[in-house]
Amino acid sequence: MESFSESYKAAGVDITAGYKSVELMKKHVARTNIPGVVSGIGGFGGLFAPDFKGMEEPVLISGTDGVGTKIKLAFLLDKHNTIGIDSVAMCVNDVICCGAKPLFFLDYIAIGKNIPEKVASIVEGIAEGCVQSGCALIGGETAEHPGLMPVDEYDVAGFCVGIADKPKMIDGSKLTPGDVLLGLRSSGVHSNGFSLVRKIFDINETTVNNTYPELDKPLGETLLTPTKIYVKPILALMEQVEVKAVSHITGGGFYENIPRMLTDGLSAKINKDSIPVLPIFKLMQRVGNISEHDMFNTFNMGVGMVVAVSKEEADKALEVLRANGEDAVVLGEVIEGTKGVVFG
Repeated sequence: MESFSESYKAAGVDITAGYKSVELMKKHVARTNIPGVVSGIGGFGGLFAPDFKGMEEPVLISGTDGVGTKIKLAFLLDKHNTIGIDSVAMCVNDVICCGAKPLFFLDYIAIGKNIPEKVASIVEGIAEGCVQSGCALIGGETAEHPGLMPVDEYDVAGFCVGIADKPKMIDGSKLTPGDVLLGLRSSGVHSNGFSLVRKIFDINETTVNNTYPELDKPLGETLLTPTKIYVKPILALMEQVEVKAVSHITGGGFYENIPRMLTDGLSAKINKDSIPVLPIFKLMQRVGNISEHDMFNTFNMGVGMVVAVSKEEADKALEVLRANGEDAVVLGEVIEGTKGVVFG
């Protein structure tokens, strides 16, 4: 007898929709298969066999996050195949700060009503994020929550596990005054600060379609631009240059995130004129009358990742990053001082 519960369906949960979702997402999940994947999706656990060959002291490093209120933009635009990229990006961009290569990712989707095609579209984005970061999507969970959330809404979160060789991990311990700080450009607002973004623009069904001279796309499309994934360029950089520290610029902006890459007695001096500020941030500051301090304490301002290297290797690092698709810029330098950020 096939699995079906009329009573459960009457309560708002259609388990057969869940089965259809899994079938529809399998083609997307298959794109993420890499060496080490032991099992397909559908079991009670995701299986992965890591390769420790060539490592002195393997360390597993994990990261977890959600997409935040950016997900409201997906609802308003009825576009669901990019928000999953953000979910993956927020995790893999964190673990790469330690020098860890992401191995696998698992997602969690809570949804008011399981519409298989919508769930498959969300997973399409998650799979794309995994492909971009070179990790496998080995499992996940879709939970139908009638009565807890509206039928047309959902939330997405997940976690990844990466691996690094402990002697080669990036921890900031080798930072010294004079080291150069490089900035890797962001694709937009990424997935942070959207509660403020939505307040600034009074985001709703109408305003999401507003156009501005500063933007080459309508407001909603601009804001929904997926978070950039920096895994492959950073891994390539690590092979050719000694990367001393890395910071993922997320919620809290420059002021909160850059100090996380520093050790005691060191500060970051940033040349404000070198920051490739994107038009969307200038527009938000103007429309919302937001102070410059609050902008730099909330958003990435056009820089999604900051990397520290020695002054002697800065030019080579820029070459490697540019060869791997990153138009990096010199942001500033490491100086002596109280751990923090100063602008020059």
